[in-house]
Amino acid sequence: MLEAWEFIVRRPELLAEWVLAHLWIIFVAITIAVILGVILGIYITGKGKEQIADTVLYLAEIMMTVPSLALFGLLMLLLGSIGLKAIGFLPAVIALIVYGQLPILRNTYTAIQAVDPAMIEAGKGMGMNEKQILFKIKLPLAVPVIMAGLRNAIVLIIGIAAIAALIGAGGLGSPIFRGLRNARMDLIIIGGVSVSILALLVDGLMGLVERRITPKGLKVG
Repeated sequence: MLEAWEFIVRRPELLAEWVLAHLWIIFVAITIAVILGVILGIYITGKGKEQIADTVLYLAEIMMTVPSLALFGLLMLLLGSIGLKAIGFLPAVIALIVYGQLPILRNTYTAIQAVDPAMIEAGKGMGMNEKQILFKIKLPLAVPVIMAGLRNAIVLIIGIAAIAALIGAGGLGSPIFRGLRNARMDLIIIGGVSVSILALLVDGLMGLVERRITPKGLKVG
């Protein structure tokens, strides 16, 4: 542990570089994952789309069972076959987007489906159309559950992003795998502890955001 601390004191710029690279991968992946997941989650809650919803959620569950290294390898082959960069940032982000879909999709779908029908009927009685009901009733009431799914997705993505260092994506996985190759316990500790701290900090930050955007009537004192 002392050796890890000495390395941080000696090379703080290198640790900062790893952290920033990790954050950039996470930011891009979770931004795209949220947009896709929430839009698709809203779409499959529509009337007559029960079978589509079952299929989409089933596919998302299947993708979660695929080992990350296998998915990285598959994406490298696919991207290389169409002339895109097969290693580094692009396959890492695509894989993380895929892994982030299930918690976001499932929570969005479940939350909107669970909205009290009486609230929807009240909105219709006030002359609201479907779009207004979605944005003024369904989504505000679904915010706590959607945010819980988002927090799960972010923590999951932070962990899996460390494995992406194996395909040249960089980030906090770099010291871990460098330490494994060279029997450097200090690098392994730095990478592992940094990933854990980052996950806790981001989860705490998302908890604050969740409390700020949750409607007052839904907050528990």
